[in-house]
Amino acid sequence: MDVTGKVWGATGPEQEARHPCDRLVEAPSEGWIRAVDVSAPARLTFRWLRQLTIAPYSYDWIDFRGHKSPQQLVQGLPDLALGQPFLVFEIADFATDTHITGVLPPRLAERHGQMAVSYTLRPHEGGCRLVVKVVAETKGSLAHRLRRRLLAWGDLVMMRKQLLTLKKLAERDVAGQVMSDN
Repeated sequence: MDVTGKVWGATGPEQEARHPCDRLVEAPSEGWIRAVDVSAPARLTFRWLRQLTIAPYSYDWIDFRGHKSPQQLVQGLPDLALGQPFLVFEIADFATDTHITGVLPPRLAERHGQMAVSYTLRPHEGGCRLVVKVVAETKGSLAHRLRRRLLAWGDLVMMRKQLLTLKKLAERDVAGQVMSDN
């Protein structure tokens, strides 16, 4: 069990692997990594990840001011673009069906330090593996380091809910496709 709040569901190799967000935060930095198996193809799961540009999919009463994250895929979302809002981040890089990577905008980075995130998909037995890494700079005062530790724990709680929700929705859609194909 990880007592630091930095790891949930990720394997040793996933924790050690390089992620697109790693190059976006100046050293020194630390990584928080979360992962889940999704019994749905990466292409479908990526469509759900794209919806993180419009809703958080975690505890909506906290993250979305009581609004409900859409429970169906939204048609007509704009194409992903650099600088586009992505949760509290701005998109810095993406590859369709593979990853979406974002960085904190300058106004938030001034307050919380530099941070970046990558939501990465890779094919896996019967579906895909969704691995999310957050990289946060570690320099700063004792108060800044304490706030970052609390942020890691808060992120763990919120992102765990988010990943399990996205998994459930993608798997539900696959089951619906199978049922409608019969």
